Amino acid sequence: MARTTTPLAPRIAAPDLPRDLGEGVLRRGAHVDAALLEGLSGRVDAPHAHLVESIVRGADVERLDLGGSSLTDVEIEDLRGVDVSFRETRWQTVRMTGGRIGTLDLSRSDLNGVELRGMRVDYLTLAGATASDLLLVDCTLGSLDAPQAKLSRVRFEGCRVDEVDNRDWRIEHVDLRGLEAVRYLDMAALRGATLSERQVTALGPDFAAAAGVLIRD
Repeated sequence: MARTTTPLAPRIAAPDLPRDLGEGVLRRGAHVDAALLEGLSGRVDAPHAHLVESIVRGADVERLDLGGSSLTDVEIEDLRGVDVSFRETRWQTVRMTGGRIGTLDLSRSDLNGVELRGMRVDYLTLAGATASDLLLVDCTLGSLDAPQAKLSRVRFEGCRVDEVDNRDWRIEHVDLRGLEAVRYLDMAALRGATLSERQVTALGPDFAAAAGVLIRD
């Protein structure tokens, strides 16, 4: 059987949320199940929490620390924050929409069935993360820092970024046609990714430099 050259689309489903949501408290090690968390503010310290079938809505925080947590069937809406840490977390069927974030740290996280839509993030880090079935739509990023990330079935649609640190990427079915990037740090690590002809033309000098080709008129 011939191997397809078309990147497989990410398999994305909406979080499975109950009709009625109760109240929950987000704190260190908390187990939040079927809850609506609204109006988080200030500094929220909740590492190693577990969020299941819940919604986080309208948070406006200086710092949100959910490092080491797990999120399953979670919707995060209009999160505004200076420093948001999901470092070393596990996400399964999570949708994050809207909001404005300074630093969004997903380094060394395991993401499966995740959608980021309509977000503005100055600095997004996926360093050392593993992402399967990840979709980013209409997102504006200052910098995407993702060295040593392992990516499978990842797609960008209508997104923009200044710089991508893609050193040592391990990728499969990564579709970058919807990501307008000014610069990639490692052109060789794009091997296996899908780009448009226009993107390849714009990045031509960088590809040539990576191959040791001199361009002279």
